[in-house]
Amino acid sequence: MTNNHSIDNRHADAADMLLARGLLTEEGLEKIRSFQLRRKVSCARAVLELWLAGEEDTIRALAESEHLEYLDLENYQPGDKLLKSVPVKLVFHYQLLPVRVADDQITLAFSDIPSSIELGNLRLILGKRIQVVLAIPSRLQSEIKRCFGLGADTVEHLRSESQIPDLDQEIIYDVGATGDLKPKDGAISKLVDQILDEALKLRATDIHIEPYRDAIRLRYRIDGILHKVPVPEQLKQLYGAIVSRLKVMADLNIAEKRLPHDGRITMSTQGEKFDLRVSVIPTKHGETICLRILGRESLFMDLGQLGMDPAQEKLFSKMVQLPQGLILITGPTGSGKTTSLYAALARANDDGRKIITIEDPVEYQMEGISQIQTRDDIGLTFASGLRSVLRHDPDVVLVGEIRDQDTAEIAVRAAQTGHLVLSTLHANDSIGVLSRLLGMNMDPHLIGSSLVASVAQRLARRICPNCRVQDEAINDELRMEMAEILAIDPAEVRAWKGEGCDECAQLGYRGRVAIYEFFLMNDELAEAIAQGMTVTRLKEEARRFGWRSLRENAFLKIHEGRICLEELRRVTWRIRGDS
Repeated sequence: MTNNHSIDNRHADAADMLLARGLLTEEGLEKIRSFQLRRKVSCARAVLELWLAGEEDTIRALAESEHLEYLDLENYQPGDKLLKSVPVKLVFHYQLLPVRVADDQITLAFSDIPSSIELGNLRLILGKRIQVVLAIPSRLQSEIKRCFGLGADTVEHLRSESQIPDLDQEIIYDVGATGDLKPKDGAISKLVDQILDEALKLRATDIHIEPYRDAIRLRYRIDGILHKVPVPEQLKQLYGAIVSRLKVMADLNIAEKRLPHDGRITMSTQGEKFDLRVSVIPTKHGETICLRILGRESLFMDLGQLGMDPAQEKLFSKMVQLPQGLILITGPTGSGKTTSLYAALARANDDGRKIITIEDPVEYQMEGISQIQTRDDIGLTFASGLRSVLRHDPDVVLVGEIRDQDTAEIAVRAAQTGHLVLSTLHANDSIGVLSRLLGMNMDPHLIGSSLVASVAQRLARRICPNCRVQDEAINDELRMEMAEILAIDPAEVRAWKGEGCDECAQLGYRGRVAIYEFFLMNDELAEAIAQGMTVTRLKEEARRFGWRSLRENAFLKIHEGRICLEELRRVTWRIRGDS
């Protein structure tokens, strides 16, 4: 929405109210007036652009000063008839939402006072008197996306340009010999950019675009959980053009629609570079697309940022400084194993050590480290690459994953001959790693003598600190269990949850934190492995030396207010327990 109205004393009243309520300083008020004169914007816009007060406080003050209704939008549930009372073009052009419709009057929500010219235009187009209510800008934009769908403005533009009123046929755009898409005004490119920008804004790690018979489903994976994103119904007719655009960006063959594709897109936004790993798979209703967002800057984390408690961090730091041995990290796909390995490498990296990695793929480039990308098509596998690496006089070797007996044997023997070997292995927990190695026909004596430690990890969603409140829904059994592990009185046990706010997009979570479980090898445990002790007995034995399960390590994070009970159940699920 444009702000063509002249600045007058009415709008300064909102700032005066903020000042009177202690939400603004005299210095801040002067900044606002100076900003208004310079930029010719309203008082509310000046306050928000200068970040001098919160959105809700500012809009409430503006509504009060103008004697207008303030609308929360938290329970805004419009029907189709209400949404269709205003053309989509007007919704996006003026950034408004219809609230109520009467015979000769329509109530519209804005995030700022519309000018008299804008109100006149709306009266003329809609044929009704306009009643203005005010809403928080971020919530208004969020509700517009929810009600009309992401990219609805672009779809509407394409619809009008194509002169197809109902879009009952798929719109197909020509792709030139150079691979350049040619929709009018690059609208398809804009639509793809909107999908990518929204994913980055919501801190998504994956984008899933899936075609079905009558609709397209768009989902973002945020903090490990998939969330459906509303899209316009007409997106189905544009889907072929969207797929073609992404294929062009990933340098893939746009004509091939029968076979799976894999590609990569390098992009930058606001100065930050990131890669998109593109996977295209043919399905009955068209090609489905998955985009994995690999942020070059955000992937790497220092050891102190991983989420370990101080004792675990100190132990892990000592482990990666060892001259030899095998350190294995286990966890399901997407549990942060690669991030932990890179943090370990960064701590081990110095001029006195030669470090080589074998990865699939190389997700983060690190200075001072030789990194090898596997190529199964030419025979460069983890096993063959590891054999070659060991002839290159390394001190530290990172193997992306131990997938077979051959790789496991080479890694174990390398760990016994003066090399520190870091790798990942799929297992249920840190002690389950031993079962996996034994299942690969590894000699129990070799395992006991080469394995330094195995570390299991999971990623749990972090409670949003802005809306965190105490959670009373903790049953007596879980309270007693937590009290015993934390060595505190049951009455002192605390649990927390996020209520949902604008900071976390009403999810109650913001970011993730890792939960770790350490199994450290010693002579007694090595002897127990050689004797064929069962996993259950081995856990009991390991507990004598300080081993704690993932679940038990999560209790401290619950008590501190970092994760909630729901995440405990999700990432450390068991049949008997706390639900």
